[in-house]
Amino acid sequence: MKYKRILLKLSGESLMGNQPAGIDTQSLESYATQIAEIVKTGVEMALVIGGGNIFRGLQGTRQGYDRVRGDYMGMLATSINSLAMQDALTQQGIKVKLLSGLPIERIAEAMSRQKALDYFRQGYTLIIAGGTGNPFFTTDTTAALRALEVQAEVLLKGTRVDGIYDSDPEKNPHAKRFNTITFQEVIQKELKVMDLTAFTLCRENNLPILVFNMDTPGNLKKVIVGENCGTFVGK
Repeated sequence: MKYKRILLKLSGESLMGNQPAGIDTQSLESYATQIAEIVKTGVEMALVIGGGNIFRGLQGTRQGYDRVRGDYMGMLATSINSLAMQDALTQQGIKVKLLSGLPIERIAEAMSRQKALDYFRQGYTLIIAGGTGNPFFTTDTTAALRALEVQAEVLLKGTRVDGIYDSDPEKNPHAKRFNTITFQEVIQKELKVMDLTAFTLCRENNLPILVFNMDTPGNLKKVIVGENCGTFVGK
């Protein structure tokens, strides 16, 4: 395996499948199966899942919600998705600990770096919910922060496209995909990889990012073993 410890970021929208909102059972089970396959090889994994399939803070603000309350609603949405994934992985025979940046004592332990590292040593897979626990931060930023805290070798961003393109591949059929690209090139070309705060955290701490299509079964394993699958962002 190329990577021994990773953080996998999944969007909440990825759990919708073809539904307009909520959690699609088949999509959830597909992701859980792929994740379980990797974990059973000995790879240490932490997951951060967005909440956009249930509620997005910024979208809520545009609809008239107070920004801070909207962001907390989004954090609660990540907790719902994380509980669903915890259950799906448990059914696959995976030992899972659910941690949270937002205190929710009855369902998750408070996130701390030392606790996360201790659970890795005990053979647990981690799901980290509740965002950073503070408003004004996205789950992309949460993923970057948690990846650094747990000393992940790479931040994997599972999306519905197979990497980073020079333009939107869903709108431009001639868009060019990058196999590898530097942090500086992403900035120069004004490409959208993650929000600026998350991207800056990764760049300043030399944490590589790998963007790939998680919707294609088998891609996660390809990424872990080092096959050319997606776009690698590094120095």
